[in-house]
Amino acid sequence: MDDFDRKILAQLQADGRISLTVLAERVGLSLSPCHRRVRALEHAGVIQGYRAHLDPSRVGLDFAAIVFVTLREVNREAVEALEEAIAAIDEVVQAQRLFGDTDYMLHVVARDLPAFQQLYDSRLSALPSILRLNSTLVMKTVVQSRPLPLAG
Repeated sequence: MDDFDRKILAQLQADGRISLTVLAERVGLSLSPCHRRVRALEHAGVIQGYRAHLDPSRVGLDFAAIVFVTLREVNREAVEALEEAIAAIDEVVQAQRLFGDTDYMLHVVARDLPAFQQLYDSRLSALPSILRLNSTLVMKTVVQSRPLPLAG
């Protein structure tokens, strides 16, 4: 990855809908080499996709929580079963496996507190192999979906 690739990625993080012509202009390449580089970054998995960033509250998701999951046992079968179950819950918008006492951190969105409680009682508490769930409510999102720092 060179400086041109980093510049391309920075521009695409800022505006995924930028045209290839404008992108090429901004990074100092002609159209064909810029297009080849973008396709190579896509094929290499560096660029994993393009999507719109939505304001959760404007689509009726005014509630957010972080749920910490501790497993009863940590083995391959338990981890795979849990991760498959988590992936099937649409309200879990981010899930991370952790080192330490807590095994997973889930970022969960819902319409409101009653909707979260329903989700918690029916789906989250039924996750396989869990020993404990610990939730904390999000008061305010300060940084979300920040572009990756690509300084060379």
